[in-house]
Amino acid sequence: MKRKKNTHPHLRQLKTALPFLAPSLAGLSVFVLIPFWDTVRRSFCNAMGNRWVGLTNYRQVVGNSAFQLAARNTAKFLCVCLPLLLGLSLVLALMVRAQKNKGGVFQSTFLLPMAVPVSAIVLLWKVLFSDSGLVNGVIVRLGGEPVSFLGTNAAFWVLVVTYLWKNAGYDMILWLAGLDDISKDLYEAAAADGAGTFQQFRYVTLPELRPMAGVVGLLSLLNSFKVFREAYLVAGNYPHESMYLLQHLFNNWFLDLDMGRLTAAACLMVLALLAVIGLGRRYWRLDGA
Repeated sequence: MKRKKNTHPHLRQLKTALPFLAPSLAGLSVFVLIPFWDTVRRSFCNAMGNRWVGLTNYRQVVGNSAFQLAARNTAKFLCVCLPLLLGLSLVLALMVRAQKNKGGVFQSTFLLPMAVPVSAIVLLWKVLFSDSGLVNGVIVRLGGEPVSFLGTNAAFWVLVVTYLWKNAGYDMILWLAGLDDISKDLYEAAAADGAGTFQQFRYVTLPELRPMAGVVGLLSLLNSFKVFREAYLVAGNYPHESMYLLQHLFNNWFLDLDMGRLTAAACLMVLALLAVIGLGRRYWRLDGA
């Protein structure tokens, strides 16, 4: 009499799920994993991808002045924009929630920038910040000197303001979802213990928003790379150096078909993003322990 084989429960579940996962895994492999592996391979090869050159491409990328400028500007942009966006959107969420019945109107108002096409934003940039734009018109009327917003270091702050204006409403909705998940019993218990509004915010709201903060931060990081569209359409391939980002560099190297340096820079960027996300998750776990 043959014995029945004892199959581990996880293996049985895997065998059951595999036919359903196969189409998604095939698509993921063809459109993501295989191209990414080819990018990593090409970063160690010449421009044609048929001759091994070792770390030559990486040395050229790290020593390239354009890459150094773009990396500094991108890091500066992220360090300035992400904290400002998270703080601003949280304040907006708290304001909307405080309005109660009128909150829906404010939500719609803050979400309007997401519905504005990129071409319209570019036109708005030019109307507001060109040498003869509305902002310079106001400055001149107040007795000041006109400012070349897109030709000086002010271009960086125009980019920052655009990013905040475009994404604050989206992050606000995410914060509102997190606020809705906080039990009212916690606030009632805190109020019964004599906690004021600020103390409730510090000891109840902020700790309970920690899971949502990670989601908002990650999505904001991903959305920050979309700001290249506006900068590119306004200033072209080579904008003022204060807002010359890694996206500009990748675009220019792609147009020059400099595949060796392009793939090496892309791999370095992926490693940097993974390091940032990993450190963020590690901090989250340690801080929550």
